[in-house]
Amino acid sequence: MQTGKVYLIGAGPGDPELLTLKAVRLLSTADVVLVDDLVNRAVLDHAHGGARIIEVGKRGGCQSTPQAFIHRQMISEARAGKVVARLKGGDPFMFGRGGEEIEALRAAGIPIEVISGVTSGIAAPAALGIPVTHRDWAPGVTFVTGHTRDGNSVNWAALAAARTTLVIYMGIKNLPDIVAQLLAAGLPSTTPAAVIQNGTLARQRQIKSNLSNLPAATQQAGIGSPAIMVIGEVASLAHLETCAETAVKAA
Repeated sequence: MQTGKVYLIGAGPGDPELLTLKAVRLLSTADVVLVDDLVNRAVLDHAHGGARIIEVGKRGGCQSTPQAFIHRQMISEARAGKVVARLKGGDPFMFGRGGEEIEALRAAGIPIEVISGVTSGIAAPAALGIPVTHRDWAPGVTFVTGHTRDGNSVNWAALAAARTTLVIYMGIKNLPDIVAQLLAAGLPSTTPAAVIQNGTLARQRQIKSNLSNLPAATQQAGIGSPAIMVIGEVASLAHLETCAETAVKAA
């Protein structure tokens, strides 16, 4: 039997209307769909009726599907001649383990195509009117994880010195430590900051603060994961009253 193909598809930040046209087209061709926990289930409306849906969720603090199982499942389905859609929240290559998966698939000789998605690190700030770059305030942006695989700390001192906008994924649990290290590295306590939970969805919640008050403000508001943090002058442009009129509730 001819080997099938795997598509690593970015499902976007939450709002299913932010799915790309190419993602919609290829998802409709898939025989098997391996879907992550953070993917809005409304996206699965674009899969055809006979597609087999396999839940392979990962969420901090919860039981997760082993990555090795996901690799084996994609490889075995493709070797059986199936078209496989690996549906991932945001963009497959932005903290989505897409790099690990493409390595495993290449090593197994499986044809692959990557379909980029809108990452929450851009879309969630945009939902509040925050541009992650700005000619006057931010010559660049740094996307960084607040939770590393080996538990070692990110070099927050170097990031503070760079004076770019910091967009932090998966950082809620370590927020007090992150803020303490940024302050110790010389980032002003008055630096604007924002936290957005469930960005682009109807249940989106957000706060605007300064750096030193960010952990307390986040805790007081009851903001939790999944959330994006934005630290830098551009966060001063956040409009907390902004409503994403096109946001669609998760299925």
